[in-house]
Amino acid sequence: MPDAAVQRDAVRRRLDALTFGLFTVALGTNIPTPLLLVYRRTLGLSDADLTAVFGCYAVGLMAALTVSGAASDRFGRRALVLPFAVVAGLVSLLFLPAVDHLPLLYAGRLLQGVVSGVVFSVANAWLQDLAGPDGQRSAATRGAVSTSLGFAVAPAMSGVLAQYGPAPTTLPYLVHVAVLAVGVGALVTVPETVHVRRPGRLMTLGLPPEARRPFWAVLAPTAVGVFAFPAIAATLLPLLVVPDGVGVAYAGLIGGLALAASAVAARVGRRAERGAAPLGMVLGALGHGLGVVGIVTHAEPLLLPAAALLGGGAGLCLTAGLTLTARLAPPHTRGAMNSAFYAFAYAGFGTPLLLAWLGSAVGTVPAMSAFTVVPLALAGWLWAAARRS
Repeated sequence: MPDAAVQRDAVRRRLDALTFGLFTVALGTNIPTPLLLVYRRTLGLSDADLTAVFGCYAVGLMAALTVSGAASDRFGRRALVLPFAVVAGLVSLLFLPAVDHLPLLYAGRLLQGVVSGVVFSVANAWLQDLAGPDGQRSAATRGAVSTSLGFAVAPAMSGVLAQYGPAPTTLPYLVHVAVLAVGVGALVTVPETVHVRRPGRLMTLGLPPEARRPFWAVLAPTAVGVFAFPAIAATLLPLLVVPDGVGVAYAGLIGGLALAASAVAARVGRRAERGAAPLGMVLGALGHGLGVVGIVTHAEPLLLPAAALLGGGAGLCLTAGLTLTARLAPPHTRGAMNSAFYAFAYAGFGTPLLLAWLGSAVGTVPAMSAFTVVPLALAGWLWAAARRS
């Protein structure tokens, strides 16, 4: 009995260390979000330029996800997460001169996407490995909450430091590097969980045959809301509603609130079971609709409840997706399966760019209003799928 207790404590410590390491990497990805308002002034960028800078993050993600999951199944989780966590710090340093150089801004966001694509998908598979067969739901919650919490703290911290600190485009990144150094130290203590090297293709999103039908019917639609909702809240709504001259801290608060709500909902979503995904879509639709009202009326306060609803919907979708992924994936394809889910989830980062492009063609309000139908339709589809299962 004492041996079992000691082993449980060791596993818990390793899970805690990996969870914290994942949080510190996630912390860096949204530091540039409220600073978009600063970059707009220093580089003379249009709203379309800014959404393109934000959207190129998704390009790096998609490229990394096609390789990282299968590579971790073959070479190990630790072998990928540790070096790319270090790269996350180097990328934050790359942003320091980006305030005067647009190519560096694009390069930084692209590389952040690569780091995120590797670390988030592989670290979640690592958590699932460490948790064992009986801890898959807990592992999914840890992954969802730590990622969402890192995303949430970053824009709030960055916005406040940029608004009131001495170096608005320098200090937030240096703070991240300092926190990340502690996170990398925690990751070093986590052992490898892949001990059998399996040959196979590296360029794959690796869906096991038995998982393909539920993936396309449930996981792929669920993934749509994971990052599309908070991306709209953190970038598009502040750019469309918050006028020039309003503090960067407010834009950071909006993004931080959306992602904090996502972290809370990810925790609560464990209890919602099959209803988490359709409920997440309904919350996302309500938040988006409220955001449209804020755009029409130029009501900045409406962005706060809109962000909370959008973030809550995203958190429910993330927990539902990771939980089902853990159930469907056999251990030897766990990394690839997580990459497949995250590939669809991170495609949502392109939603603000798509809406900005549609807005330039048909008008901002019609484009934003039309998008509200998408999560409502997906909610109906996912609810029907849950009842069928």
